[in-house]
Amino acid sequence: MKPFTIYHLPFTIGLLALLTILLSSCRNDIVYSQFSSIPSGKWHADSVAHFDYSITDEMGDFRMIVYVRHKETYPYQNMWLFIDNGLRRDTIEFYLADDRGQWLGDKHHGFIEMPVLIEENYHFPDTGIYHLDVQHAMRDTLLRGVTDIGFEISRTQP
Repeated sequence: MKPFTIYHLPFTIGLLALLTILLSSCRNDIVYSQFSSIPSGKWHADSVAHFDYSITDEMGDFRMIVYVRHKETYPYQNMWLFIDNGLRRDTIEFYLADDRGQWLGDKHHGFIEMPVLIEENYHFPDTGIYHLDVQHAMRDTLLRGVTDIGFEISRTQP
């Protein structure tokens, strides 16, 4: 084995810098993250994705994102969702493809994952168990091509 020399120093510094960047890029602001699978990639209008989560610290503001994973066989450019948190029910529309039919979102392993921001600076009134229900609001009773619905809560930076 060769001894450590001054010639190894740039490599060692580069390796330490890369390791520092990788370790500091880990997200520790995520409070909750869960996905619900859609059987056979066919989301029925009566099927609701339920998410139950615990908030142990109501101090601060939180960002809430719903994720829609779909295949390229999804037949529409947009999607409508019902979002119900027990206190209010919202209807939201978002686009999964641009005007030329190019999919938006992150593509990986044959799926496209689209994040949909539903709350930017939400303040929980108290600690406890909360829930969120997500249901599609499209005209089709059976919506094809949707594989998963996800929900994530993270702390927003001051």
